[in-house]
Amino acid sequence: MADEPLVLGIETSCDETGVGIVRGTTLLADAVASSVDEHARYGGVVPEVASRAHLEAMVPTIRRALDEAGVKASDLDGIAVTAGPGLAGALLVGVSAAKAYAYALDKPLYGVNHLASHICVDQLEHGPLPEPTMALLVSGGHSSLLLSEDITTDVRPLGATIDDAAGEAFDKVARLLNLGFPGGPVIDRYAREGDPSAIDFPRGLTGPRDAAFDFSFSGLKTAVARWVEARRRAGEEVPVRDVAASFQEAVTDVLTRKAVRACRENGVDHLMIGGGVAANSRLRAMAQERCEKAGIRLRVPRPKLCTDNGAMVAALGAEMVRRNRTASAFDLSADSSLPVTETHVPARSE
Repeated sequence: MADEPLVLGIETSCDETGVGIVRGTTLLADAVASSVDEHARYGGVVPEVASRAHLEAMVPTIRRALDEAGVKASDLDGIAVTAGPGLAGALLVGVSAAKAYAYALDKPLYGVNHLASHICVDQLEHGPLPEPTMALLVSGGHSSLLLSEDITTDVRPLGATIDDAAGEAFDKVARLLNLGFPGGPVIDRYAREGDPSAIDFPRGLTGPRDAAFDFSFSGLKTAVARWVEARRRAGEEVPVRDVAASFQEAVTDVLTRKAVRACRENGVDHLMIGGGVAANSRLRAMAQERCEKAGIRLRVPRPKLCTDNGAMVAALGAEMVRRNRTASAFDLSADSSLPVTETHVPARSE
């Protein structure tokens, strides 16, 4: 184990200041400082608030991670950081911190992709990723189907959301139902006591002529809003639990249906699900049921590793070190729209 790379990862793409430390595929520390309560009053993430929260939390969170792992900063073999995609200002805080620590400690720096990190984190839970791996990533900003032959160099997008991401739709429906922010956990909780077949909400982009692996949840969100508004105009009580359950069923039905189809059509017998929405209990249950029927092995990290965290960045950084990938230069910049095909940002000479 001592021969495995020891890497610290920094994640600041949105509202979580995450710092993780891994040795190879073993998680040693996963420290998170969340600013979600500061955003709740606005019903969503405010970029400037997130950036300031990252500035305040960065050094204490790094110190907490080092203490939890029982290692010194000088023991590290590398520093990894999310270079994109994400909120520009938030990313800049993490990238600046990573460059400062890497320079001061004379350690290699790895600017890595947020989405590829969400895939790689599963190694900390279930061991090395099979190659190829099919990944369904679902979060507040992303709903993507990705095929990875090599997590450090080769991630190919098969489909993505064309409007609202799944997590974004959860937040908007929760706001509509006056359930608060973030919407994912509270919708999941209310749905457990509701009837998922009570309301037949639409399944976007599932027709025979629609893009096989793209997602659309804007129409579903609008359908929920119109249904709820019609009940309120009629002076009728809105069955919040049934609405939550029926909405959640529509989302998870589309996600799992397309993911299983992608595996079948590409000859892949493994499906990995990551991102914050992967913590949803109904998504996990439906994915397990459909994967078993299709003979596909399902890999889903525990909920804490599905949301944004530094452990996932450290996991990908450790893989970069293990496979001798070229480190990033110290002029590394944050890229809010970094494509998933760029799993890391190497020095320009590569």
